[in-house]
This record gives sequence, C-alpha cells and structure tokens, in this order.
Amino acid sequence: MENLRSYLGGRWIDGSGDRVDLFNPATEEVVAGLLPDGLDYAAALAYGRAKGGPALRAMTFAQRGAMLKSLAGALHAKRDELLDIGMLNGGNTRSDAKFDVDGAIGTLTWYAELGASLGDGRWILDGQPVSLGRSSKVTAQHVLTPRLGVAVHVNAFNFPAWGLAEKAAVALLAGVPVLARPAPATAWLAARVVELFLASGALPDGALSLSVGAPGDLLDHLGPQDVFAFTGSGKTGAMLRGRPNLLASGTHVNVEADSLNGAVLGPDVERGGDTWTLMVSDLVRDITQKAGQKCTAIRRVLVPRDRLDELQEDVIERLLVVRTGDPRVEGVTMGPVATAAQLEHVREGLGRLIASGAKAVAGGPARIDGEGVAASKGYFVAPTLLRVDDAASGDAVHSLEVFGPSATLIPYEGASEAVALLARGGGGLVTSVYSEDRAFAAEVVMGTAPSHGRVTAVNAKVAGAWIGPGAVLPQLIHGGPGHAGGGEELGGARGMGLYLQRTAIQGYGPLVEYITSSGVRAG
Repeated sequence: MENLRSYLGGRWIDGSGDRVDLFNPATEEVVAGLLPDGLDYAAALAYGRAKGGPALRAMTFAQRGAMLKSLAGALHAKRDELLDIGMLNGGNTRSDAKFDVDGAIGTLTWYAELGASLGDGRWILDGQPVSLGRSSKVTAQHVLTPRLGVAVHVNAFNFPAWGLAEKAAVALLAGVPVLARPAPATAWLAARVVELFLASGALPDGALSLSVGAPGDLLDHLGPQDVFAFTGSGKTGAMLRGRPNLLASGTHVNVEADSLNGAVLGPDVERGGDTWTLMVSDLVRDITQKAGQKCTAIRRVLVPRDRLDELQEDVIERLLVVRTGDPRVEGVTMGPVATAAQLEHVREGLGRLIASGAKAVAGGPARIDGEGVAASKGYFVAPTLLRVDDAASGDAVHSLEVFGPSATLIPYEGASEAVALLARGGGGLVTSVYSEDRAFAAEVVMGTAPSHGRVTAVNAKVAGAWIGPGAVLPQLIHGGPGHAGGGEELGGARGMGLYLQRTAIQGYGPLVEYITSSGVRAG
C-alpha cells in the first residue's frame, strides 16, 4: 500500500494525525493513505520565495522551456506506471487515464516549445514603446516581470496529472515557484508526478513543492506577491476568493469552477450526416469519458423541438452499448465516479433535476453494480440522458451541474432562444454550435461569446480532424465568466499573465530601451 508524503521546504514529510485512506472507486479497496496534519506552510512558502523564485527568475525563457521539456520526458518515461495508478485510484479506463496523463505531457511539451521560442529574455515586453510628448526623448515601455512570491495551486480530483501539470507549466515558465495541493481522493497520481519531476533533476531547489495534507492555514500566509489558483466547486471558490487576507493584500486569484456547458444542434443539420454524427459522438464521449467528471463536459443539449426524438434515439442507441465496471476488466468502457461522496452528489443531483421536471430517458439516479465487481461495491451510476420538453419550466437544468455521466436534452426554437437559454447557465467554460448554416452559427457563436470562455463552431468540414469540445488546449484560454469562476488559465503566453506584474517603465527613451532590453516580445 502506498503511503503518500508531502514535499515541503526541500524535503519529504510524512505528516501526522489520523490516517486518510485513498480508495479504488471500483472495488472500494484501500490503495493508499496519507497523514494530513503537521505541515508548516509558512516555512514552506518562505522556502519557495527564498530559493525557488530567485533561481527561476535567473533563468531565461529558453532555459525554463528546456526544464519543462525534461519534466515532460520524465512523465513519458513512466507513462504506463502513471496510467496504472490512474486506473487503480481514479477509476479511469485506460483511455481515460491516457486523456489525463497525455494531457499533462502535451501541455508541458507545448509550453516548453513556447519557452524555446521566447529565447533568452527573462521578462516580456508588453506592446511597443510609447512616446510621451512631442519629441521622442520621453518614452514608456510596458513590461511583464515575474512576481516575487509563490503560486499556490489547489487542484480538483478529476485530473490529478493534467491539472497539476497545466498550472505548473505556466507558472514555472513565467518564473514563479509552485506549491501544489491536489485533491486527497486521487492524490496518489499527483504525488507520483511530483516525484518524477523532482527525480529528473531539472528543477531548481524550491521551484516545486507538494502538499497532500489538509489545507490548514496555507492560504493565511499568502501576500501581495503570491498567486492563488483554484479549481473546484463554485461555492468553495467564492468562499476562498473572499478570504480577508487575500482581499487585503491583493493576492492574484484565479478560480475555475462549475460550468453548465452547452451544445446547440442547428436546425439545418441532417440526421445521419457528418455534423449530426459529430454531435452525437461528442455528447456520448462527454457523458462517459471520466464518468462525466470533466469541467468541460456537455451538460445542456439544445435541440430544435422537432428533432428531439431523433437525437434522443441516436444517443440512447450509443449509450446502450456502454459497459460500466472495473476499468481493469477487458471491454469495460466507463468506470465509476471517483468517491462515495461524488456518487451521492451525482445521485442527488439527478434526483433534483427529475423532481424539477426533467425525465430520465436513459439511466437514472439509481446506484448500479459494475461489471467485474462484487455486488453493491464500487461507486457506479449508469450513463444518463435526461430530457425536458418545456425549456422555460424550472431553473434547475440551467443552474445545477451534475458532475457525473449525464446530460439533458432541451428544446429550442430559433437562434435567439438558443442564445437566451445558454445565457441562463450564468457563464460557462465552453459551448458548441453544430451547424452548416453560417448565418445561424455566427448568430449563436457571437451571441453566446460574452457568456463563455470558449465557443466552438463545428461542421462537417472538421470531420476527421475534430477532437471535441472537451479537450483543454494549451493554446487557448481555459476559464469562463460568472458561474464558471471568472478566471482564465492557459491561452499560450496569455496564461503567464496571472504570474506576472505589468509595469510601465518611463523616462529618457534610450535609457528605457537599455533597461528593458533583456525582455522579449511574446506573440
């Protein structure tokens, strides 16, 4: 059995207190454990500021990029081991585990290449020099320089590898040390990732720390030069964002929270055509991949009223062949949700949606037995398709995210109603429009853009090259307004903005140019 430790202040720490067990969610067997208490966060953060920060800031972007490339290589070398942990502790099918681990490797690799392209600079020149008078003697140059604190990353349970790596890649490339705290339930994979990172020898001392323990007073020690990035529930994110010390010190905070992501089927789309097939495939994937535990998964499916029955039939046909069970059993295509608490959340949420007027046309809130698992063991729920016939009745479908294998079909009439229904979600990470009609697609895409961090326009031309709306890409921002937390991560060089301070340097033109000459223009 694996006993997890934290890595703080340049050493591994066992912790203290009552043991917290980690489970195999398919069998409910204990697979690992940790001791949550006894962690000195004040000292750990001071160590990162004193050791990791100066070391990273002394490196060029190219050197930081080479560091990230080594970290990606360290994960790739142990990929099979990491996949096994994801299956055992996360309840992932092998395909789902690949989605997590390969996402981590891919994001590190992409930011490594960005670092190489930025070259020998140590900070970023933001825009062109600006003349401040009638002559060119007095000018100004905006610069982005690494903040002098530590980036504290609190990550969710669903992507223990990718979630840790995507945040760390951006912060480390920006020149800011990281203290990562994964969700305890699936922390085994995150801890192993950090072990491999440290064993690679690529990281300067103090550049990366790990806490697998209780959060304790961690956030109490953050100040004006630190950064806090949180992924999790909207309720928790709002509470953390409002902590008095974070508000008083102006700590940079980024929250990525709940999202009732949408998908819109255009009225022009023919049943059985490529665009129709893409939508059905994306929807079924998002219901079943990671047992629906993705922040980008499609939750609300807007369908022309006269096409509801057709789409329902085709989606159910695909769901009926899904095999739910222990992901280590050959042929199983969907595993359990991650924890007992998560199972109860899903079952309760589905019950609330049904009570508000939705109808379960496939699956439902009942706990089911998984293939290859003893009866009544494991955190299994069937892939579930809900339907409402009156989009205006009740608000639950537009306000309650069930973070599990489910989606709801909702009728609409016309582009304007589709936009209005999407907006009722209060802000989301991603929505998708499936249509060959350019005018319809443009109206919905631009109408819903203010409510979402990312909008995808899908038609038959992308068949064969389309990866679906659920993949979080390092080139594009990840985040969204309102209900989704109001944050932004990734987005290429944009992602580094969370960890950089924008400053206007003004004065005698040649002197300003000399002072800022070690910077590089990004993008």
